[in-house]
Amino acid sequence: MPTPPSNGPSESAQAAPAAPGGGLVGLLQHWGFSLAGWRNNRRGEWWLLAQLLLLAALLLPARPPTVALPLVWPLALRLIGAALVLLALASAVQSLLRLGSSLSPLPEPMDGAALVREGPYARCRHPLYQAILIGALGMTLLLGSLLHLALLLALAAVMGGKARREERALMELHPAYASYRSTTAAIVPRLPWLDWR
Repeated sequence: MPTPPSNGPSESAQAAPAAPGGGLVGLLQHWGFSLAGWRNNRRGEWWLLAQLLLLAALLLPARPPTVALPLVWPLALRLIGAALVLLALASAVQSLLRLGSSLSPLPEPMDGAALVREGPYARCRHPLYQAILIGALGMTLLLGSLLHLALLLALAAVMGGKARREERALMELHPAYASYRSTTAAIVPRLPWLDWR
């Protein structure tokens, strides 16, 4: 979960409680997954499901196929797309590592999650969501696909909604979050649905 940048000593050293044993089941329980949650969306499970379905759809082939278009899709756009996919992967890894034990795929912060206030979270409140959108844009340019353009727009809608859900909980959990939110871009600076301050 993204949290505000620190002005003093780093609070990220105060790690969240360690995940219990039990492999994947223990990790899912640590994150707060439950059957009841999937039924009633208690911790934002439906936002995560929509995100995962759209990400999986990005692996579909281009529609319409670029060879069916009257013009050949430019190699330069394909190369830019590939570079954006690589940039998105690198940004996602950096953001994941910075979150450490505060990481949760659900938009509900875990109890006792440490405040992460540095690295990519100093420039953007939701850098993981930003990385997802950059990767989706890269796939759209790489494939020259109208389907992938539609998936990018759908992901932008889902990421904006999921981030808003997340921030309602962060505002309650961290009193300093309001000031962080007023000075730091949400997902994409100055893009209306993806930046609110």
